[in-house]
Amino acid sequence: MLVLYPELKPYIRHQLQVSDIHELYLDEAGNPDGIPLLFLHGGPGSACGSNSRRFYDPEVYRIITFDQRGCGRSTPHSELEGNNTSNLIADIEAIRVFLSIEKWVVFGGSWGATLALLYAQAYPQHVQAMILRGTFLCRRTDLDWLYREGASRIFPDHWKEFIEFIPQSERYNLVEAYYQRLTGPDELVRMAAAKSWTSWESHCSKLRPSSDVQKLISKQHNALALSRIESHFFMSNGFIGENQILNNIAKIADIPAKIVHGRYDIVCPLENSVTLHDNWPASELYIVRDAGHSASEPGIVDALIRATKELSQQIEQNQD
Repeated sequence: MLVLYPELKPYIRHQLQVSDIHELYLDEAGNPDGIPLLFLHGGPGSACGSNSRRFYDPEVYRIITFDQRGCGRSTPHSELEGNNTSNLIADIEAIRVFLSIEKWVVFGGSWGATLALLYAQAYPQHVQAMILRGTFLCRRTDLDWLYREGASRIFPDHWKEFIEFIPQSERYNLVEAYYQRLTGPDELVRMAAAKSWTSWESHCSKLRPSSDVQKLISKQHNALALSRIESHFFMSNGFIGENQILNNIAKIADIPAKIVHGRYDIVCPLENSVTLHDNWPASELYIVRDAGHSASEPGIVDALIRATKELSQQIEQNQD
């Protein structure tokens, strides 16, 4: 089984102003003359970490990672103004132009897969290939699965903790109830809501529970950005139309893609990737039999690294 490449430091870091208030942190690692690859993190509202650079051969790829608006090292922290999907897509294109890249491989997991698909549909001429993990199509049914009924039946103990933070009278719309608290004036309430929101998501994210994942996602700095930005986006159905990705799949029909999904993914059920693959002739689907949602699970790591290896070989063969 393949494991992550050794930790890799960026060879250059950038700060890119993309609006009057938003500045993005991005960095580059690996081979400056290699195959350009953009990593898109999940959430929305998560951030990149050292492992974000470790799924690819650093001698082969020019690895680009960045923190999306309002999270990680991008500023202002947990900012919601101007933070929507169309602006995130525009940010990705601004990064491509800033780095003078004609075409790149786009790699994304969970919400990062959503954003990768939406970007590719907006700018197919600039996407050489795609690698997706734990696809999230951001349909109403996908949001309801995690925040109304579905995952709640698999993790009823953790669901009880999640809903008990909210009064009975407001539980008909948990996303809105949490959003009101995460954006309210009381700092203690904001932080408690952030901890509860992120705890529910982290409990669902791995096939085998991990205290390390729980601690990382529950850190105040991480938890506040993730919970505020996720609830902000999900209040508006991701700022996209219902079934928008599948309705526009023809725009990327010829872009090759490798899709990796854990069979026991509770955050984003496997049906997301199966449906996407069934509608996308140029895609390949790899179902990891002993994994859930997290990119850190051994089976997912192995499948993703195999995907980046195979893709680089295919690109090199096509260039010969």
